[in-house]
Amino acid sequence: MASLLVSIRDCKQSKKDRQWIQDVYGEYLDALSDLNTGLFSVLGADNPHEHEIFANWFANDQSHPLVILRGRDPVGFALVTRPRIPAAGETAADFHMSEFFVRKAHRREGIGRNAATLIFDRFAGEWEIVEYQRHPGSIAFWRHVLTTYAKGKFTERSRNGEVRQRFSSRPSARR
Repeated sequence: MASLLVSIRDCKQSKKDRQWIQDVYGEYLDALSDLNTGLFSVLGADNPHEHEIFANWFANDQSHPLVILRGRDPVGFALVTRPRIPAAGETAADFHMSEFFVRKAHRREGIGRNAATLIFDRFAGEWEIVEYQRHPGSIAFWRHVLTTYAKGKFTERSRNGEVRQRFSSRPSARR
């Protein structure tokens, strides 16, 4: 396979990138609605709160919306947040992967893995990633990424229908 030129771009100040994310957000919700959790059917094109969701992504100083690029073309997005309140009995992670999406036509090419590595290197610290147990593809993806990226040094716990992984990213150790 040819070498992938994958990059991430901070898009907090870009109206064009914000519009692109809003345009493909329906695809993301469609993928989530396949999980049949009952949580995502209320979101979507007819949701009057969607504007508020994006306003929070782009105005909140605790959030970092990113566009995932292959070459110059946007193919996905991620939202990294800084959690304020830890789960009961846990210490707060520095970063949380709140949203992560690669368009269907660009999956299984290594784009997601490469983008995740770039994101973890950019935001060094303690991380938490949460997947729904009903989404085995997502769980398998993150396990594979973390086995490689963190050299298997991550913890995983299942609780309340979720799988949670915690690990540390240290860009200086990866270069």
